[in-house]
Amino acid sequence: MIYALFILLLVAGVPIAVTIFASMLVFMGFGEAPYSLRIVATEMFKGMNSFPLLAIPLFVLAGEVMNESGITGRIIAFANVLVGRLRGGLALVNIWASVIFAGLSGSAVADTSALGRVFIPEMEKHGYSRAFAAALTAASSVIGPIIPPSIPVIIYALIVSGVSVPALFLAGVMPGILLAVFLSAYVMLTVKIDQSDVDDDMEIPSARSAVLGGILPLLMPVFVVGSILLGIVTPTEAASFAVAYALILGLFVYRNIELSALPRLFAGAMRDSSVILIIISAVSAANWVLTYNRVPNMLTDWVLTNVDSQTTFLLAAMLLFLFVGLFLEGIAAMLVLVPILHPIAVGLGVDPVHFGILVIFNLMIGLITPPLGLCLFVAEGVAQVGMARITRAILPFFLVEVLVLFILTFVPSTVLWLPRLFGY
Repeated sequence: MIYALFILLLVAGVPIAVTIFASMLVFMGFGEAPYSLRIVATEMFKGMNSFPLLAIPLFVLAGEVMNESGITGRIIAFANVLVGRLRGGLALVNIWASVIFAGLSGSAVADTSALGRVFIPEMEKHGYSRAFAAALTAASSVIGPIIPPSIPVIIYALIVSGVSVPALFLAGVMPGILLAVFLSAYVMLTVKIDQSDVDDDMEIPSARSAVLGGILPLLMPVFVVGSILLGIVTPTEAASFAVAYALILGLFVYRNIELSALPRLFAGAMRDSSVILIIISAVSAANWVLTYNRVPNMLTDWVLTNVDSQTTFLLAAMLLFLFVGLFLEGIAAMLVLVPILHPIAVGLGVDPVHFGILVIFNLMIGLITPPLGLCLFVAEGVAQVGMARITRAILPFFLVEVLVLFILTFVPSTVLWLPRLFGY
C-alpha cells in the first residue's frame, strides 16, 4: 500500500517532499513497533541538524544578490570578447556566459532565467529559431551546478561522509568546461553562416572595458573556491564570504541594489532554500526506514555478488540516474539513491570523488528533460514557444550532454586530474 500511495501521489504531481511525508506518515501510523510517528519528526530534524547545511541558504542568497546587482551585462560583454567573433558567435557567447555565470550563482535555474531574458530575443533577431535559442540557454545552464561553487556538491558531501568538498569542487571544473566545449563544437558545426554575427547592441566600446568590467564578478569564485582549497575557511564560511562580497558589489561598487530591495532578496533566498531543506528533511526520515530494514546492505551484497565489473556497474548506475532524473528533482534523487549506490561504487573500487561528479552531472541533465525539467520550464516560460517545440529543439543538446557524461564515466582522468594535481 505504501508504494502504491507514493507512486499515485508522484504521478498526480504532488511535490516530492509532500509525497515522501505522506507515505511515511501512513507507513509509521499503521506499522508495528519500533515504527512510530515520533521517529518521522526526529529524523527530519536530525537530517537538518548540520552546520555545513548553512552553506545552502548562503550560496542561494549570494546568487540572488549577484543576479540583482546587474552583472549579467558584464558577463555577456566578457564572453563576447572571448568567443563573439567565431562562427555562431552569439550562440557561443550564450554558452560561455553560462560558464562564467556558473562561478557566481551555481544555480542552473538562475542561469536560465537571467541569461534567457537577454539571449532568447537577441538570438531570434539574428536568425536563430526562438525554440533553438531557448533550448541552448537551458542546455548550457546545466553547467551552473557543476562548476564551483555548487550546492549539489555540498549536499553530496553531506550525504557521503569522508568525501572532500574541495576535491569535489576541483573535480567539477573540467567536466563543466568539457561540456561547454562540446556544446560549442555542436553549435559551430550546425549553425548557418548568416547567424554568426553579433549584434552591435550586444557589444561594448572596447575589449579592454569588457575585461575590466568582468574582473570583479570573476574574482568571487576565485576567492570562494581558493579560500576553501587553501584551508582558510570551511565551505559554510566561504558561503558567508560570497554573500558579503556580492552585497559590497551590489550596494557600493555597482550601486544597482537599493537597501529597500534587500528584504525581497532575502525572502526569495529563504523561499528557495526552504524547498531544498524540506526535501532533505523528508528524505532523511525515509532513509531511516531503508537503513533500519537493511535495504542498502542487502542491495550492496546482491550487486557485489552479481556484478564484478566497474564498467557494468557504472553503466547501469548512469542509466538509472538518467531515468530517475526524468521524474525526480536532482537533489531528491541524490538523497534517495546515493546512500545506497555509493557503498557499492566504493566496494567495486570506483573513486568516490569520480562517482560523486558523475552523479551530479547526470542528475543535472535531468533539468533539461521532460516531463519535470525545471530549466526546460523556465526557458519555455521566457520563450513562450510551447513544450513540444522546445523539447524537440533540446534533443540534440541532450544527446551531446549524454556523450560528455559517458566520456567522464569511462575516462576518469577527465574528472580526477585537477583534484590530484592539488593533492586530493
